[in-house]
Amino acid sequence: MLLPQGLKLLAVVLISVVAGGMNAIAGGGTLLTFPALVGLGITPIVANATSTVALWPGAVSSMWGYRGELAGARKWAIGFALPSLTGGAVGAWLLLRTPPERFAELVPWLVLGATSLFMLQPVVMKKVRERRAARLSPGASTADDASDAERTRHFPKPSILFVQFCLGIYGGYFGAGVGIMMLAILGFMGLTNIHRMNGLKNWGGLCMNFVAAAMFAFSSLVTWSVALSMAVGSIGGGYLGARAAQRVPQRYIRRAVIAIGLTGGFWLLYSAHRPGGR
Repeated sequence: MLLPQGLKLLAVVLISVVAGGMNAIAGGGTLLTFPALVGLGITPIVANATSTVALWPGAVSSMWGYRGELAGARKWAIGFALPSLTGGAVGAWLLLRTPPERFAELVPWLVLGATSLFMLQPVVMKKVRERRAARLSPGASTADDASDAERTRHFPKPSILFVQFCLGIYGGYFGAGVGIMMLAILGFMGLTNIHRMNGLKNWGGLCMNFVAAAMFAFSSLVTWSVALSMAVGSIGGGYLGARAAQRVPQRYIRRAVIAIGLTGGFWLLYSAHRPGGR
């Protein structure tokens, strides 16, 4: 690497600001931070654990920015907590027992799969908006809000909690794209208020990443100097992203995330299979 270590670390911190904002708005922040950490020379499994720990404070700040949106979905938020926490614990446990060389072989496919989900997210959200538009009538916005409030007045069905548990496992193990998956599931469950959906998504991600980050923190996988520096950036990005979610054009950021995800995934795939590679 030609850049001084200080400048490389500064670049990663700036990337973590954007990643925190992306996670607050739609998900996909790990697709920025993970390749950046690998680019610093950190092994994939350590980069994954470090990214999880570094981005968790940003999840707290973004959740604070969306706290008002959970007022009408309190029981769903309570219901989401246990499967998110237990699923995140299972995923983190699996990661801690995955040999580093095996994870290095698996991670290119995880990155490419998560990038594909990120690319599909506009299609998913278009379906959600079409569902809402199909019910448009005078006072439709109020009616939709009331419909969402009615759906979230009671605890989620066991089938929804099971899906959230499975998402928690993935979130604890790797996590890139898990926010996109949660938005998709919430949309398919009939929710149409994107602010409330983002609030629930951020809450679920906060829970699964909390237990995963705690487990990683007590392991030897975290590069703490990098994680703490990135945490500062993710806090600012998470809060600003939550507050500006509907005001900032996202298409250019989305294109950059997709480009980085695809480039990073194929680069990791090439590195893992080239002669003399990992």
